[in-house]
Amino acid sequence: MAKKGSQDDLKESSSMRIQKALAQLGVGSRRGIEKAIQENRIEVNNSPAHVGQAVSSKDKIVFDGKLIRLSDETLLPKILLYHKPDGEIVSKSDPKNRPSVFDNLPRLKKEKWVAIGRLDFNTSGLLIFTTYGSFANRLMHPRYEVEREYAVRVLGELTEEQTAQLLSGVSIAIEPDDPDG
Repeated sequence: MAKKGSQDDLKESSSMRIQKALAQLGVGSRRGIEKAIQENRIEVNNSPAHVGQAVSSKDKIVFDGKLIRLSDETLLPKILLYHKPDGEIVSKSDPKNRPSVFDNLPRLKKEKWVAIGRLDFNTSGLLIFTTYGSFANRLMHPRYEVEREYAVRVLGELTEEQTAQLLSGVSIAIEPDDPDG
């Protein structure tokens, strides 16, 4: 009998919904995987999969005739703190071919890094990256009202009016298609 908190308990707890597990592996989007499940293109342990089904590394998953291997390592979320220097863009692709923060992150075989927030090209600071989409969503989505605090260095002198404006708070509108964030 395994002790509570043993390695076996950890392995048993490393299960997640099939569409999330396969999306995390880069097999497809969650919605695309849900559609494939509804089209009976995915099997778990030789039976048709169903949306929301819990899977673990012990399950045999076949998608369009191909065996998909889940491992406990890929099911566990990864979180990375990164100090972004000036001169890197927080984007995976850039038409101007500028250096990207993603160039310096550890390579992942079947997962992808999600940046939690962004900083401008000429801004340095701490960024958080994760492979866990719901964690990223929890920190970024406005409905969770996660407060953000920024330190700003100003070259030159501020007027009293500018100082008062900064101390009262600054609203920042982020354009969703702006590659410089």
